[in-house]
Amino acid sequence: MPGTGPTTGEKKFKPMGKKLIAHFEKRLLEERRRVVKELGHYDETFESSDLSSYSFHMADQGSDAMEREKAALFASLEGRFLWHIDQALRRLYQSPETYGMCHQCKGEIHFDRLDALPHARFCIDCKQREEDAKK
Repeated sequence: MPGTGPTTGEKKFKPMGKKLIAHFEKRLLEERRRVVKELGHYDETFESSDLSSYSFHMADQGSDAMEREKAALFASLEGRFLWHIDQALRRLYQSPETYGMCHQCKGEIHFDRLDALPHARFCIDCKQREEDAKK
């Protein structure tokens, strides 16, 4: 595409050093532990809510059902997030020389973005274009 790529002032991708790779591995593993712990809490919620389905009042039954649905929704979102983290760890382990490379433009995903979202696959510009296209 004309007007994009390293020739227009964007930084060309260069592989990260071992220190940065170790930093992002640590960040991804921390996020993974947090998400797995969170999913464990949802599992406890589902197990403990089995007894609440025997409420005698219809309003209590409705509230309990709503709480179970919310917990299921949040667990589903956390599960997807865990999948993205696992994919990022695979990329990091299988080809550390390309970790931090945008999957769209092959440019660099800046440190600040990766530090905030270590599972990011796109640079901020490509992600913005993707989001705009969805509108």
